Order: sequence, then structure tokens, then C-alpha cells
Amino acid sequence: MTTESPRWFKSSHSNNGGDCVEAAANLVVLSGTVPIRDSKAPHGPALSFGSGAWSSFVAGVKDATQPGV
Repeated sequence: MTTESPRWFKSSHSNNGGDCVEAAANLVVLSGTVPIRDSKAPHGPALSFGSGAWSSFVAGVKDATQPGV
């Protein structure tokens, strides 16, 4: 069995302010989940969300940030 390490990334909208979450979407193919962690605590716990829940969350954030919505 092949295991892949998470490739953590921050949103391009984070502006390096420090209060960010990081996601590792590269694991969705292997596990069907997207782990999320606090960027200030990279060795702390991570929460995992199903790919559908993560997609819905991202879509909701994008909708909320669109002008006129």
C-alpha cells in the first residue's frame, strides 16, 4: 500500500496574517478526505472533512466573497 504525505497549503487570500488554516487536498484521491490544520500549530491535530463537505465549504466561501452577493 502506498501512503502519501500531506502537501499543506494556505489560501492565497491569507495575506500571511498568521491566523490561517492549511489544507492538504492531495489526499482526497487516496482517502476521500481533506485534512485541515491550524497553520500556527503544524504539529497539532488535524480535522478531516469528506470531499463533498470540503467542496461545499469552499463554494460557500467563494460565494460569500463575491461582490453583490
